[in-house]
Amino acid sequence: MELNKTYLEKFGANVLKRRTALKLSYRQLAQKCDIDFSAISKIEKGQKSLEFQTIIELAKGLEIHPKELFDFEIE
Repeated sequence: MELNKTYLEKFGANVLKRRTALKLSYRQLAQKCDIDFSAISKIEKGQKSLEFQTIIELAKGLEIHPKELFDFEIE
C-alpha cells in the first residue's frame, strides 16, 4: 500500500509542477478538464486515487501527453 501512495504523490507533484508552470489556478485547470477543483488539490497532494479517464482529462487540461504525468523515479 505504501508504494501506491508514493506513486500518487509523485504523480500529484507532476500535476502541480505543470499547473504552476502554466500559471493556472485550481479552478482554471478544473474548467479546462472538467474535474472538480477540490479533486485537483487532492490529486496534487497524493490523496486521491485516479481513474484512467481522469488522467486523460488532466493531461488535456495541462496540454501534455499523459505519459509525462508518470515521468518520475521511485526509490
